[in-house]
Amino acid sequence: MSRRYSVILGNLGNTKDRFCGGYKDNPDTAAMLRQAAGIPHVQGIELVGTWDITPDNAKQMKGLLGDLGKVCTSIIPDLFADKRFWKGSYSSADPAVRRYAIDYTRRLCDVALSINCPLLNIWPGQDGYDYLLTADYDSARSWFRDGLIEIAQAYPQLRFALEYKPKEPRCRSYLATMADTLLMCLETGCANVGVCIDTGHSYVAQESVGEAIVLARRAGGGYPDTAGRLFHMHFNDNHGHWDDDMIVGSVHSSTYVETLYWLDRCGYAGWLSMDQYPYREDAVGAISESILWLRQFDDIVQRHRARIDALLTAGDAVATSRFLRSALGPSAGMPQ
Repeated sequence: MSRRYSVILGNLGNTKDRFCGGYKDNPDTAAMLRQAAGIPHVQGIELVGTWDITPDNAKQMKGLLGDLGKVCTSIIPDLFADKRFWKGSYSSADPAVRRYAIDYTRRLCDVALSINCPLLNIWPGQDGYDYLLTADYDSARSWFRDGLIEIAQAYPQLRFALEYKPKEPRCRSYLATMADTLLMCLETGCANVGVCIDTGHSYVAQESVGEAIVLARRAGGGYPDTAGRLFHMHFNDNHGHWDDDMIVGSVHSSTYVETLYWLDRCGYAGWLSMDQYPYREDAVGAISESILWLRQFDDIVQRHRARIDALLTAGDAVATSRFLRSALGPSAGMPQ
């Protein structure tokens, strides 16, 4: 299966955390686009609403992408860094904030249509809670659902991928795992509402990414290039405790082999998008490494698909270990 790779534009910009306000100088948008376009195998770019693209610069961004021969794979609404959403966006207890979040997203839907972008990737980072007995879980989920329904029904031409994450910036997120995110999708009753798996978020949730892919496929969906409700994929790595957003393959290896196997088996033909936060690394180099690792893992899957099928049937952990040791060994390299 031919894979399509993209990158979130902000991965190439300044990086900061709560200790340091900036580890790098932030290039302008045009410079970051040129850097992204120069990364081998990258065909698409994800843009963050307000940060990268607005109704005012949409025409210019479309022209820049066209000049570079790239497409916009998704727009990510900024529902996480705007202080108006400090206690939630679609799930905020304040109806005025909920209204603003919905209207803001709808403006970005119009932008997406104007630049031929098919998908909005929604990471509701502030939608959750920190302390017990401070949140009405039932009402919050209903408000969130109702906001999604309004948006999805107003824009049936677009897909909406909900990106789940167990925590950060809130201590607990309403969309924390594949299971509760699928429940939210199904509660909307909208076929164009699905899920984005961020591999690092799934690791923090203690999920098997392969199993999460199967859950999304089993939840159904009518799009030919998706695995059921799986609309989008973000790739990075971490140590399993926090969303470190590291280079793919820097911690996990067999996990990615299994992930790509299940993407292939479940018929996912969407984008493999890089979502990293290279604090101290050269961003272009780090993203390039992630793509090359994914290509190598995918090569293992494609060359050994029948054998992996047989390993799953046998259920023999020793035989599986022997296969992985061989497949990931020094003779397994492929041309880059």
